[in-house]
Amino acid sequence: MTEQNTGTRRLFPSGSPFEALVGFSRAVRVGDLVFVSGTTASGPDGPIGGADAGKQAAEVLDRISSALKDAGSDVADVVRTRVYLTDIKQFDEVAKAHADVFGDIRPASAFVEVSALANPALLVEIEADAITSTTN
Repeated sequence: MTEQNTGTRRLFPSGSPFEALVGFSRAVRVGDLVFVSGTTASGPDGPIGGADAGKQAAEVLDRISSALKDAGSDVADVVRTRVYLTDIKQFDEVAKAHADVFGDIRPASAFVEVSALANPALLVEIEADAITSTTN
């Protein structure tokens, strides 16, 4: 999606209609800090990955990677993630997807069980914060 520059704050929308309705951007960059909003595996026909929390998490992490790249960053720049699960019993599957991306990077992270996400079929939502030395 097209970047929006609002002075020192650069917005990187995903194109989701919910961004305008709710008032958020997929990612925001201020200086060398990049913040990626809570991201899910929502798809036109239901969650990408179906009812598999690990597959949903892998899709979410791909979307986060794309948002970071749009903002001139990369998963290697991630310093913190927050993972929200609707069932903590699915921790192992989601943690594996997280480790596949961040195993060597090892950002500060939290895995938290929540009662629900925006759509009952969504099992995981992830946020990421990154710091980068690039000037993009």
